[in-house]
Amino acid sequence: MTHAELMTTVQRQWDSAVLPSLERLVEIPALSPAFDPDWASSGHLDAAIAHVESWISDRGLTGATTRVLRGPGRTPLLVVDVPATPGAEDAGTVLLYGHLDKQPPVGGWSEGLGPWTPVVRDGRLYGRGAADDGYAAYAATTAVEALRSTGGAHARAVVLLETGEESGSPDLPAYLAELSDDLGEVTLVVCLDSGAGDYERMWLTTSLRGMAQIRVRVTVLDAGQHSGMASGVVPSSFRVLRVLLDRIEDAETGELLLPELSVEVPANRIDEVRAAIEAVPGLVSDGIPLPADIRPVVDDPVEQALNNTWRPTLSVIGAAGLPDPDEAGNVLRPSTTLALSFRLPPTADPDAALAALRTVLTTDVPYGARVELDRSECAPGWNAPEVAPWLGAALATASDEVFASPWRTMGIGGSIPFMGLLHAAYPAAQFVVTGALGPGSNAHVPDESLQLDYAAKVTSAVAVVLDAHARRG
Repeated sequence: MTHAELMTTVQRQWDSAVLPSLERLVEIPALSPAFDPDWASSGHLDAAIAHVESWISDRGLTGATTRVLRGPGRTPLLVVDVPATPGAEDAGTVLLYGHLDKQPPVGGWSEGLGPWTPVVRDGRLYGRGAADDGYAAYAATTAVEALRSTGGAHARAVVLLETGEESGSPDLPAYLAELSDDLGEVTLVVCLDSGAGDYERMWLTTSLRGMAQIRVRVTVLDAGQHSGMASGVVPSSFRVLRVLLDRIEDAETGELLLPELSVEVPANRIDEVRAAIEAVPGLVSDGIPLPADIRPVVDDPVEQALNNTWRPTLSVIGAAGLPDPDEAGNVLRPSTTLALSFRLPPTADPDAALAALRTVLTTDVPYGARVELDRSECAPGWNAPEVAPWLGAALATASDEVFASPWRTMGIGGSIPFMGLLHAAYPAAQFVVTGALGPGSNAHVPDESLQLDYAAKVTSAVAVVLDAHARRG
């Protein structure tokens, strides 16, 4: 196998086979269950599974099997099992992950574009789920297929395609437990649901933040009262909430104050951030469309990256008890509710963080106001293991042959629960967490798009890694 032949094969497959099928996948409104309570009856998730399963089955991969797991009340999971090439049977199992569920369409798409209307324009495929993360199924399968057709090698490859990732992967732990004996020794995990700092090189995600969410309601009255009669006597529920939030967050700086929410940033991750910023100075800020007169929290790009990947943050993502300003009367409202979303450092204990938040929100509440907490949840982050020598060499080869630029690493401010689950289950495995969500890909918002040339290069790079993994000795 030559890498030039491999890349040519991958590109040909993307042009002739992948793109037409991926366009059809975009047309399926396969909303994640969190956004479609009737997902089971609508059948869109099943339609996405059936579409991709049919495409993979038609690839003619010798010995490959597909099956769909459907636990009671659970979203479907597509499992593609491809046996190892001759001589690589003892290399363990490679797990390649992607998901087929999608974020809601949201409004504001540019003229001529829409969430369920695939459009290829200026080298990008536009449409919901193209980049996040429908392409992953095709990239994983094409990498394996290209290796086989060009004389490359790969270990047993199992592609897992879930349909609940955008809802927090609630069904994945049960499926992983069900598959644990069958998967055997997982020695390499490839996840294609992550980001890229630019389109010039391969990017590896080395950390993901954890999360905690909680809804807090402060009540001071059983019914609203005229503000002229009650204010100054009855405390404002909004002000009580402000006091409680001040226990958690420094309003001047955004720094979170509870020790359970913070960790010391590892020195190697700081070094990686500096190297990434040197390669792409606007790695964090350039991807965020700040209005011209709005300043970021900090100007130093290294600190921006660390804030976004290794430091905890609070976002108020919802509110209740506040009428629309046009409908607001002079009333001291009985209660205020806020939905709080916390991003936690990769190695923070999410259960301890959530417990600390519950304590600080309910202890010594000003004026004896009633506090109710509900809809609380948390999930761990993930910190990648050190890159093994064989993997480092493979990444260097892929960087030279495929991208002609050195690979870099980056942390991601969001969460992929699957990574933490697999790292706990297979602590000795190597992880290649990468993806095509680069600048302008617009995941979760209008005009989501996949940069097609880059997606093909990521596919080739994954194939190089699979080949090196099978031959590592």
